[in-house]
Amino acid sequence: MLSPKQLEDYNQQGYLVIKDFVSFTQRQVLMQRAAQLIDAFEPQAKPSIFTTDEQERSSDDYFLKSASNISFFFEEKAIDKDGHFTVPKQQSINKIGHAQHLLDPVYKNIVKELDFASIGQALGIVKPRAVQSMHIFKQPGIGGEVGLHQDSTFLYTQPKSCVGFWLALEDATVENGCLQALPQGHKIPLKQRFKITKNGDTQFESLDNTPWTKEPLTLLEVPAGTLIILHGQLPHYSAANTSSKSRQAFTLHLVDDTCDYPEDNWLQPLKAL
Repeated sequence: MLSPKQLEDYNQQGYLVIKDFVSFTQRQVLMQRAAQLIDAFEPQAKPSIFTTDEQERSSDDYFLKSASNISFFFEEKAIDKDGHFTVPKQQSINKIGHAQHLLDPVYKNIVKELDFASIGQALGIVKPRAVQSMHIFKQPGIGGEVGLHQDSTFLYTQPKSCVGFWLALEDATVENGCLQALPQGHKIPLKQRFKITKNGDTQFESLDNTPWTKEPLTLLEVPAGTLIILHGQLPHYSAANTSSKSRQAFTLHLVDDTCDYPEDNWLQPLKAL
């Protein structure tokens, strides 16, 4: 359970860092399971690339169906212009998502052990619902930048309730693309929504056109085992991995199931199994 000081820090800054949250064994189990899933995965003829520029996010059918599947997305630099892999398959994956917390027994068990729902309730979520999980790799040398964004853009509820849990499975450093966050940025309006149109396409709907503040971002360099809790409206970013070391992380997002989850949200998650 979170202490009064931790709750105060979260409410003030929009994020909270908790070291030694995930055990060595739990981290190894998640990384080994990810490796097994990738080994068994056979890429489709046209692999789905995770576009790190949020304004050009991939919206192919494979991506849109990933809410109810365990899907694999590739780094942009892992595939050349002719569609050929530039690195081995294990080193090509950007992330696995978005339903392994419901569909895979290994991920499901770790999520249960870590009891994110109780933390969500401590943060004010009345009825926590896990809607999305991702195993993120940030591959050595090719792990792409993820632009400044707010998670509620993609997991929108009314009223807004999204909370992100980011687990460092490996050390996160400046060199390998650690998270960077805008302190107190959760107090600014939500800038946009990513949603499905009536035609079945996707688009960003502008909600607030004021520019991002020019304040510097805080580097969240953390050791493996650390949990970073992110408010859904907190702007955060991660740079490209320029190092020879990967930066694996597991993320889970909760929303409040008492809030309205619109049918035009791009991600329509499975109910708990």
